[in-house]
Amino acid sequence: MENFWAYLDPVFFGILPYIAFFVFFLVTIQRYRSRSFSYTSLSSQFLENRLHFWAVVPFHYGILAVLAGHVLAFLIPRQILMWNSNPLRLYVLEITGLVFGILAAIGLVASMIRRLKVSKVGTVTTRRDWILYAMLLVQVLTGIEIAVRLPWGSSWFAAVASPYFWSILKFNPRVDLISPLPWLVKLHVINAYAVIGFFPFTRLVHVLVIPNPYLWRKPQVARWYARPEGNLS
Repeated sequence: MENFWAYLDPVFFGILPYIAFFVFFLVTIQRYRSRSFSYTSLSSQFLENRLHFWAVVPFHYGILAVLAGHVLAFLIPRQILMWNSNPLRLYVLEITGLVFGILAAIGLVASMIRRLKVSKVGTVTTRRDWILYAMLLVQVLTGIEIAVRLPWGSSWFAAVASPYFWSILKFNPRVDLISPLPWLVKLHVINAYAVIGFFPFTRLVHVLVIPNPYLWRKPQVARWYARPEGNLS
């Protein structure tokens, strides 16, 4: 396994990031200019709402919190390391991240079950949707396994992963920073690049243009009105 990664590390961590981001920006812009109407989540809430709530809301809260943690560790790694210098604060941060990761996994699995269980929802689910669900599931589950098997991820992310991602932005990828990491972490990073590259082909693009108040808005009720028979007025 180590020889396998050593051979492919420059490809996966030095070239793949630029391919993923190139596809992301090119297709996202092209799609918005030619098919702006497709920038929608294509919500199936009108088809079924009860399971929709218990699937989508946990996933959104969980994934947004986890992403926020990653972004903070990327932007302010020194402050994260200073925070983690206190064992109690380190435990709180690690447990909080794990809880939100599990919450995202529960919501994602529930959403997949909903699309399999509710025929109306399954009918409007495309092949791209299932590919996206599979990629997101891999990302969430590997993240949870990393948190359990390789603890104190907030510290080594700030110390190792953050400098690597900054090197990507500076067009001088430090593959040597990622090479010593376990294969599970590498799989997590590679799948993240795959999600970024696949992003503009999916319904996820709606988050780029539409402020989504879904998490705090009041439930919306749809009422169907049928005209009584014989009433033509």
